[in-house]
Amino acid sequence: MLVLIFSLFIFCFGLVVGSFLNCVIYRLETGENFLRGRSLCPNCKHILEWKDLIPILSFILLKGKCRYCGKKISFQYPIVEFLTGFLFFLISKFYFFPIIFQNSLTTIYLLLTTSFLIVIFFFDFKHYLIPDRVIYPAILVSLTFLFLYPKSYILNPLCSAFGASLFFFFIYLISKGKWMGFGDVKLAFLIGLFLGFPKILVALFFAFFIGALIGIGLILAKKKTLKSEVPFGPFLITGAFLALFFGENLIPWYLNFFLLK
Repeated sequence: MLVLIFSLFIFCFGLVVGSFLNCVIYRLETGENFLRGRSLCPNCKHILEWKDLIPILSFILLKGKCRYCGKKISFQYPIVEFLTGFLFFLISKFYFFPIIFQNSLTTIYLLLTTSFLIVIFFFDFKHYLIPDRVIYPAILVSLTFLFLYPKSYILNPLCSAFGASLFFFFIYLISKGKWMGFGDVKLAFLIGLFLGFPKILVALFFAFFIGALIGIGLILAKKKTLKSEVPFGPFLITGAFLALFFGENLIPWYLNFFLLK
């Protein structure tokens, strides 16, 4: 019963954090300070009341429209809120409950880094850009967390971070920035710190695999061409979460896949 109550609490907490992340994404777009000022409607700029800001519920009750101007509210808002709540729930399930109260620092770090990655995912998806105002603080948080652990533990994620970022850096150099942006190099460094070895390999495999599938699908649907630009950050982050939650089961499959080859 206690586990159920805590799971519900962490999910609801994630919904609230997701609402804040929507604010961060929007204010990164406009260049505003996301720590100050009240929330506004992006269309009519009317100050939103508390009843307009209840995660998911307000969107449903308002039928996806602003209470004041009637303009449609982007589906990004409930999607970010639900996704944050769901990922927070998975983190508590996979990383908190197995060692209750002994793993709380790791859980806090995972929740914080997950929040950074969600912002990067949606910002890159919309603007084909990974903002330095998010990626650098995320890397700093990861390095700070890692240095709280013994030196023997730090070596693995650091090597994973440099290895992954160098791999992306070579792609960036070879393609002269056409296949991969430099923001992806920095994101690969962050995810290397986040996952360590061998989970970083699983993340990279699924990032390229999912990216290839979606890219082929977009070309077949005539939405994109071979020369079209597609943001890679969302694929890399998707691969990172697959590795984070299911890496223990996917790593043997991953190794067998390449050994058979």
